[in-house]
Amino acid sequence: MGSVRHFLILSTLSLCLFVTSGVQGAMAQDFSFSRIDVDGNKRIETSTIITYSGLATDQVFGADDLNRAYQNILASGLFESVEVVPNGNSLVIKVSEFPTVNKIEFEGNRLVNDDTLRSAVGLQPRRVFNPDKVDGDRSAIAQLYADQGRLAARITPKIIRRSDNRVDVVFEIFEGGLTEIERIGIVGNRVFSDRRLRRVLDTKQAGFLRTFVRRDTFLADRIQFDKRLLTDFYNARGYIDFEVSDVNAELAEENNAYFLTFFVREGQQFRVGKIALSSDRSDIDLDDFQNAISVETGDIYNPDLMEKNLSRLEARATQLGLDFVRVTPRIERNDIDMTLDIEFTLEQGERVFVERIEIEGNSRTLDQVIRRQFRISEGDPFNPRLIREAAERIRALRLFSSSSVKAKEGSSADQVIVDVEIEEQSTASLQLGASYSGDLGAGLLVQYAEKNFLGRGQGLKFTFNNSTDAEQYRINFSEPYFLNENLSFSLDAYSGVTSSRGANYDSLETSLTPELGVRLTDTVELNLNVFAQERSMAGTYLTGSILQSEISEKTKIESGFGLGIKYDNKYNKLPGSARYLVAYNQSFNATQSGDNRSAKLDLTALAEREVVNEQITLRSIFQAGTIRTYGDPSRSIDRYVMNSNVMRGFDYAGVGPRQRSQLGLYDDALGGNNFSSIKLEADFPLILIPDEYGLSGGVFYHMGDIWGLGKRGSGSDVLYENGKLRETIGAVLYWDTPIGPLRFDFTRALTKQEFDNERSFDLSIATQF
Repeated sequence: MGSVRHFLILSTLSLCLFVTSGVQGAMAQDFSFSRIDVDGNKRIETSTIITYSGLATDQVFGADDLNRAYQNILASGLFESVEVVPNGNSLVIKVSEFPTVNKIEFEGNRLVNDDTLRSAVGLQPRRVFNPDKVDGDRSAIAQLYADQGRLAARITPKIIRRSDNRVDVVFEIFEGGLTEIERIGIVGNRVFSDRRLRRVLDTKQAGFLRTFVRRDTFLADRIQFDKRLLTDFYNARGYIDFEVSDVNAELAEENNAYFLTFFVREGQQFRVGKIALSSDRSDIDLDDFQNAISVETGDIYNPDLMEKNLSRLEARATQLGLDFVRVTPRIERNDIDMTLDIEFTLEQGERVFVERIEIEGNSRTLDQVIRRQFRISEGDPFNPRLIREAAERIRALRLFSSSSVKAKEGSSADQVIVDVEIEEQSTASLQLGASYSGDLGAGLLVQYAEKNFLGRGQGLKFTFNNSTDAEQYRINFSEPYFLNENLSFSLDAYSGVTSSRGANYDSLETSLTPELGVRLTDTVELNLNVFAQERSMAGTYLTGSILQSEISEKTKIESGFGLGIKYDNKYNKLPGSARYLVAYNQSFNATQSGDNRSAKLDLTALAEREVVNEQITLRSIFQAGTIRTYGDPSRSIDRYVMNSNVMRGFDYAGVGPRQRSQLGLYDDALGGNNFSSIKLEADFPLILIPDEYGLSGGVFYHMGDIWGLGKRGSGSDVLYENGKLRETIGAVLYWDTPIGPLRFDFTRALTKQEFDNERSFDLSIATQF
C-alpha cells in the first residue's frame, strides 16, 4: 500500500509539472510578423494606424505588446472597435471607424442662444464623433443652465445616422424653471435678526409675490461669497470670533427650490482697550505720530479702521522723511472685559525698492490712468500696503472687467517689479428711463454715458429729459484727476424749457458752468465754479401784475461765480455709528449790465443713525436758503419754489407767496426769496412682510415755509409774503420692484393756509430700461 501511495503522488506531481510548463510556454509565446495589414479603415491612413499601434515588421513581440497595441489604437478616440489578429507571419488590425459629425443642432432652447451653447460643447462639425464627448457636452450644457439657476434642465442627445459614415448630433433641451431660494434661515444668531442678516447676503429668497417682486436663484458658487459677507458684517461690528460653521442647502423633491440654512456662531463683541505706540528705531520720535492715530479707547473694534490707522502711520513716516518704516499691530486680548489692547509698533522694514511698474492688457486705456492710482513711483521704497490700496483704487474705477496687482522679484534682491494685469470692458452705456412724480409728472429720460472717454478715464454724458412740463438737454464732461488726485474738473452745458406748475408761464434757460472740485480730506470737499447763463420768461395776459412785469422784462444774460463746501462722513463712518452731512453753497451774480447783481446762499444739515440693531433708520434734516438782490428785484424763475425736497404734503409751488391772476383766483405762485424746513423721518421694516417682497415703511413730520418777494412789493392781492408756518405728517410705503423703486406717500397737513394746494397722496417712480 505504501509503494502504491508513493507511486500515485509521484504521478500527480509529474502531471502538474507537465501542465504548468505547457501553460507557461503558451503564455510566453513570441510573435514576429513580416507584414502588418489594416482592414476597415476609410478615412484614417494605414500608416497612421500602424504608428498608433507602436508595432513594426521583423521584430519580436509578446502577447503584452499586442495588447498594448490594441489599447493604443483604441485610445486614439478615432475607432468604435479594434481587433488585433495574428495570422501566421502577418498581423491583421481590424478597425471600425467612428463617424464624422455632420452638424450639431439644439432644440428647445429659448433662454440660451445657439452660439452660447456651441461655445460650451466640445464636438465640432467635420470632426470625429465620440460618444464620450457627447456625454461630456451634455454635462457642460446642463452646467450652463445650472449656473443660471435652472437645475431642473434636462439635456437629451440624439444621434442621427447619415450616409458616408456621418452623424447629426441633436441636443434636445428642456430648460425647466428657475430653482429659486424658497427660504433662507439663519441658526445661532442672537444679536442681529434673520431679517437684518438676510439684507447682508447677496443671495435672496423668493417671496409670495415672486412674479412681481425681486427673486433669486440658487448658485452654489455664491455661498462662499455670502459667508464672507456675513463674516465681514460681524467683524466690522467687533465680533472678532464670528464664524459660519456650516451651510446646509436642501433641494426640494421637485428640484425647483432650495431651502438654505446658515449655521453661525456670533461670539462676543470686543472694543478697543489700551492704545500704545512703540519703536526700536532711534530716529523715530513717537510724539510725531500721536495725531495720526484716529482710533480711541472704547471704540468698537473694526478691522477696516485698524487698516486705515496703519496707513496713516506709515504715511506720516513718509512725510517725516523716514523710509522703510512698517507698522505692525500687536493685539492683546482681554476676555474678562471684552477689550483688545493695541500696540502700534513702528519697525524697520526691508530695504526694497520699486524697480518698475508694468501694465498689461490696456489696449485702449492710457497707462497714466492706471499709474496715477499708485501713491508710489519707480525708485520709491516698496510698501506692500500702498500696493494693496492701489489695487483697490483700480477696481473702484469700474473701467475693467478684471484686474490684478502683484509684486514679483526684480533684477536684484532689493528690487521689486509691480505687475498690473487688466482686462478691459465696454465703458459706454445707453440708458432709457421713465419716471413719474407729483412735482414733475411723467417723464422720459435718454442718456448716453462714456466713463473712459478716449481712454483717459474721463467722463462724457449726454442727457435728454422730456417730462410733462419740461424739455431739457444737458452735456457734461468730467476729469476726475485734474493735476492731482485731489482735484477734479467738470464742464456742464444746459438748455431747457420748463412750464411752471404753479403759474401760467414758461421759463427758458441756457447755461455753461465749469467747476473745480477740491478734496480737502476724506470727508470734506470744496467746489468752485463760474457760470454764464441766459434766462427769460414767457406767459399770457391771464397772469397777475407781478408775473406780467417779470415776463415783460427782456432776456437777461448773467454771469458770476459760486463756491460750496460739504462735510459728509457717509463712506468713512463706522458701522452702526451716525452719519452727518453739512453742505453750504453760495453763488454770486456779478453781472453789471442791468444791475442784476445778487447773492444766493443755501445750507443743508443732515443727521442719520440706524438703531434697534440697525433695523430702524432715524433721520433729521434742516434746510434753509436766502436770496439777496443789489439792484433789480428777483424774478419768479430766480426764487425758491415749494417741492417735495423742501417738505411733503403740498403740490409743487403749492405753498408760498401767491397773487390773484386775471381769472380772479390766487393761482399765480410767485415763489419766495427765503425758505426753511425741518424734517424728522424714520424708516423701518414691515414686521409682518418678509424683506424679500421689497416692501418697507416710514413715517415723517415736516415743517417749513417759503416767503419774501423783496422789491417786488406787496399788495392786497398778494398773500403769504411774510411767511406762514406749515406742518405735515405722513406715512410712506417703499416698494423695490423690478421696474424700479416705488414710493407711496400718504400725507395730512396739520397746519396750512386757505389757498395752499394740499396733496394727500403722492406716487413717485424711476426706472431704466
